Amino acid sequence: MLKDPCFTTEIELTIPFHDVDMMGVVWHGNYFRYFEIAREALLNQFNYGYRQMKASGYVWPVVDTRVKYRDTLTFEQRIRVRATLEEYENRLRIAYQIFDAASGKRTTTGYTIQVAVEEKSREMCFVCPDILFERMGVLP
Repeated sequence: MLKDPCFTTEIELTIPFHDVDMMGVVWHGNYFRYFEIAREALLNQFNYGYRQMKASGYVWPVVDTRVKYRDTLTFEQRIRVRATLEEYENRLRIAYQIFDAASGKRTTTGYTIQVAVEEKSREMCFVCPDILFERMGVLP
């Protein structure tokens, strides 16, 4: 099921000056922002972006993350960020890959894990809510 193209997306960005240090290299914390931009694009593909999540009564905090820096990213470099939904039954696990847009070389890998929290009760859900499955077009 997760082979469906709506569960993978790719965005393209140019590294802005404010994301780099004095050597022109992207500061390590900014990679998570690139992941976030790709994640929102991915979730919007099946109409369950952050506005729709909140409207459905759930918030989805990131509870775990990892990034592996394979090569540097630099000022004005064009990059492609790929986000792929890997798990969705009990949590959202989204994998990321960053590529140099010109060469296609993979520079970064990582993932984030999010869990559903019912907004009113602030209780964590141990199974993803039915609204996620409905939006994805899958049965729980």
